[in-house]
Amino acid sequence: MHSAAVLLLLVIALGVQTQLGHSQDCSAQLSSLNVCAPYVLPGVVTPNPSSDCCNALQTVQHDCLCNTLRIAARLPTQCSLPALTCAA
Repeated sequence: MHSAAVLLLLVIALGVQTQLGHSQDCSAQLSSLNVCAPYVLPGVVTPNPSSDCCNALQTVQHDCLCNTLRIAARLPTQCSLPALTCAA
């Protein structure tokens, strides 16, 4: 499961790289989030994020993270798949 999270983060980082001029900085910031992978895998019950994860998340710029989430949400429709919908 850890490799699936790393793969997802890499796909997201590649998507972000095609965006704004600061894409290389954003990709580097996102790669630091690999330490957070155990906390975002579906079905994995883990305690609160580690201090390493929280510190890594704190270094990611708000725009970088938001743009990444927007890109990830658009990927399915760009691949002719159903739109991404998430239950609250």
